[in-house]
Amino acid sequence: MDEGRTPRRGISPRLWLAGGWLMLALLAAIFAPLVAPQDPLAQDLMLERLPPFWMNGAEPGYWLGTDSLGRDLLSRLIFGGRIAFIVAFAAAIAACMVGSTLGLVAGYFGGWADRIISRIVDVWMAFPPVLFAILLVAVLGTGLSSVILAIAIIDWTRFCRVIRAETMGQSRMDYVENARIAGYGRIGIMLREVLPNVVPSIVALLSLEMGIAVIVEAILSFVNLSISTDDPTWGGIIAEGRLSIHQAWWVLVFPLITLILTVLSFSQFGEALKTRFDPVLR
Repeated sequence: MDEGRTPRRGISPRLWLAGGWLMLALLAAIFAPLVAPQDPLAQDLMLERLPPFWMNGAEPGYWLGTDSLGRDLLSRLIFGGRIAFIVAFAAAIAACMVGSTLGLVAGYFGGWADRIISRIVDVWMAFPPVLFAILLVAVLGTGLSSVILAIAIIDWTRFCRVIRAETMGQSRMDYVENARIAGYGRIGIMLREVLPNVVPSIVALLSLEMGIAVIVEAILSFVNLSISTDDPTWGGIIAEGRLSIHQAWWVLVFPLITLILTVLSFSQFGEALKTRFDPVLR
């Protein structure tokens, strides 16, 4: 190997682990009708509170046991993943597009644009986010679209503040001044020179926001303000499990583990991608 060449780094273990869990959960959610062992809505009081497969009294085909209505827990977790991922992707992308655009404009152009956008962000962030989300859903009405819209309305400020700071730093770099000397317009420099260098931060924030969206949706479904149908959600399953924790602990523990692993995986996946592709860190 040449002495002046930097050795290639392998993919970090946390990228493999986080990406592997997210891919597994996403594929299970997409192909839920094929991989779920039971109908998630089917009730059978003769099978209520069956324990997981390794405990005495378990029934074949009910790998993680059943809830108080005899519904298969594993199937409900798989179908609940559909709601979680839909909200994660839709809400995070909407918040990213609005917040990143405004942050890029505020950080690069400065002046009155920066002052107006920054004041709006300050006012927006004065509201407690979870309470604000509950208030918005209560006003908009329950439903998947209302949950997505509420999360996007609240969390665009996170993107705006971070991307504004990143853009302000990048705008002082020599390559921006060289582009000005070469005759590029301000919008062209912002899109062609500055934006590619803040993309790693956008990717990390987007992945983190997906995890936050999953948590917010779980909180809303926990208090029965998410989707209004009988479709299972992770927060709804946790709410059911809380009522029967002493008789059937698995109904609470397994959705909590699934929720925690998914949120941590989104966070670690974004950080690992930023570390791998950020030109400064490389």
